Amino acid sequence: MPTQNAAVRIQHARDVALDILKPTPSELEHGLELHRDSVVIETYGLGFRATTDIDTLTAAIESGASALEVQDLNEDMIMTRWATDPDLRREYHAAWEASGVTCILQNAGEEGNAPERLIKRLARYTYLNDSMDDLLLRATKPNDIIAAKEQGLHCFYMSCNGVPLPGDHISVEEELRYIRIFYQLGCRMMHLTYNRRNAIGDGCGELANAGLSDFGHAAIAEMNRVGVIIDVAHSGQQTSLEAAQASQKPVVASHSGAWELTPHCRCKNDDVIRAIVDSGGLIGITNIPAFLGKSGDIAALLDHIDYIADRYGTDHVAIGTDSPYVAAGVLDEKRPAGRPARTRWEALWPEDDPLFSPIWKQERQIQSLAWTNWPLFTVGLVQRGYVDEDIRKIIGGNFLRVATEVWPG
Repeated sequence: MPTQNAAVRIQHARDVALDILKPTPSELEHGLELHRDSVVIETYGLGFRATTDIDTLTAAIESGASALEVQDLNEDMIMTRWATDPDLRREYHAAWEASGVTCILQNAGEEGNAPERLIKRLARYTYLNDSMDDLLLRATKPNDIIAAKEQGLHCFYMSCNGVPLPGDHISVEEELRYIRIFYQLGCRMMHLTYNRRNAIGDGCGELANAGLSDFGHAAIAEMNRVGVIIDVAHSGQQTSLEAAQASQKPVVASHSGAWELTPHCRCKNDDVIRAIVDSGGLIGITNIPAFLGKSGDIAALLDHIDYIADRYGTDHVAIGTDSPYVAAGVLDEKRPAGRPARTRWEALWPEDDPLFSPIWKQERQIQSLAWTNWPLFTVGLVQRGYVDEDIRKIIGGNFLRVATEVWPG
């Protein structure tokens, strides 16, 4: 059964992380209890990746489906089959329970700015949320996250991988009209940019590192007005800095790291971190090994948390893994060969980027940072001497505060 296979994988990942941390029995017991009793919020998550229906995917390819059709079909299946396949549904429940996570800031928008693209993932995760009401509360305001915890449920708080811009260029106000529309659809956080430059500012992959545009200032003002959290995780350093300085509400880098520990374009330098902190915002530490540097494992994730907490305080750090839970059956899938494809527009990375280097794909690193190891992130914080109050803030309370401050009225 897939659930049994999943249980073995979850336990293996936990054993790898414990072997790295080596907590004492009292540290382990206290950390697990604290995690179980706390509101745990992931400040940015990729959600769960289900197995696909290979026969359906193959038939589409053989019938001449376009690359976009195949991509859409594939994404639809890996995002929504949890709700329709009984075995996957059981595995979905098991993974949530193993993680102890209350809420995921769910990546519910394809990278970019076109509304018709952004709405696809938002629709799929809304459907999944509504189809799994025995497990997932639909969170649209901060108090819903607390309610989910009180009811023994979990929830999504939807995030969009871009500010929806129609590209009509009729007027600034008209160009920004979809921010409110997507807010009405449930989107509560938006990336200002992805890796490339857009009308708002530069992405983290742009070598020019230009700052926020005039239009970008208008976009920030509208997001503040509507009540959408500004996320600069994929923005360039200067755009991130100027966005944090311009915003009247807290700004976040939902899944990032400290540049001083890992000089990678996806991490934030001290000037940016200070500006985010001064806005009342936070830095969510990712668990992508290449962004963590050093060992690239669970200990490195804790190092980045320590860096932010030591220099800027425990009120301004959180955890946003940017990693999915992957169904046990995915490893055994024999997927049909796809057509060769050029690099996607949004996937702008510096040459020789370490993200794709084999050194960052070692099993020990990946296993120690498995999404279901969330309880051990808390154990690691206990082990490093954080008091319970500060741990509760780092694993959930800080984001809840930001969400409340940005919430309109």
